[in-house]
Amino acid sequence: MATPALLAISHGTASPAGQAAVAALVAAVAEHLPDVTVRLGHVDVQQPDVAASLDALPPDQPVVIVPLLLSAGYHVRIDLKEQSAGRGNVSIAAALGPDRRLVDALLARLAPLEPAPSDAVVLAVAGSSDERANDDCREIGAMLGERLDREVSIGFLAAADPRVGAAVEAARQGAERVVVADYLLAPGYFHDLATKLADGSPVARPLLDDDAPPTALVEIVVDRYRAAC
Repeated sequence: MATPALLAISHGTASPAGQAAVAALVAAVAEHLPDVTVRLGHVDVQQPDVAASLDALPPDQPVVIVPLLLSAGYHVRIDLKEQSAGRGNVSIAAALGPDRRLVDALLARLAPLEPAPSDAVVLAVAGSSDERANDDCREIGAMLGERLDREVSIGFLAAADPRVGAAVEAARQGAERVVVADYLLAPGYFHDLATKLADGSPVARPLLDDDAPPTALVEIVVDRYRAAC
C-alpha cells in the first residue's frame, strides 16, 4: 500500500502574515516527513479548498487530512467530512488540541510579557457554535492555569460568552494587570480583534508568527498524521 499523503487543512485567512505562518508550519512538517507527500489546503477563505487539494493528488493515493485547527468544531466534525466525501481512502485526523504541548507554546509566547504573580491571565480563543470545541479550549485554559499556578479565565472572540472584552474587564477587578494569552494559530482577523478587545492589556503573539514554527506544533501535526495512518 502506498504511503498516505498528508493533507494539512487550515481554516484559511486573508492575512498575508497568517498565510505565511501556516505555510511555514506545513513546510516544517514536510521536512520532518521527507518520504511523505505533504500538501496544504483550506476549509474556508483561501484556495485550494479541500476538494481541489484532493483532486491534485493521484486518485489512488491514500490521504490523511490533518486539520490545522486547535479544537474540534464544525469544520472538523462536519465540513471536512462533507468536502472529502466524494473520494475514497481518506482519513481525517484529530484536531491539534487539546494537547499539553500547546501549553508549552502558549507559555513561550507569554514569556516576553513577563506575567507577574499578581497579574491576571485571560486566554483568548476563537469560539465555536459547537460547545464541544469550546470545551476543548476550556481544557487548554485549565492546563495553562495549572502551569501558571493561577486561575486562567477564558475570553471568546465569537459564538460564545464571555467575550474577550468582558473577560478582560472582569479580570481587572481583582488584579494589578491583565495579560492575554493568544490561543490562535496565526496572525489574522481574530488576533487583531483580540488586541482591540483587550483594550490596552498586553496580548501575546499567536502560536505561529514570523519566527520558526514551534517544535511542539510540528510534532503534533506529525503525531496526528501517524495516528490516523
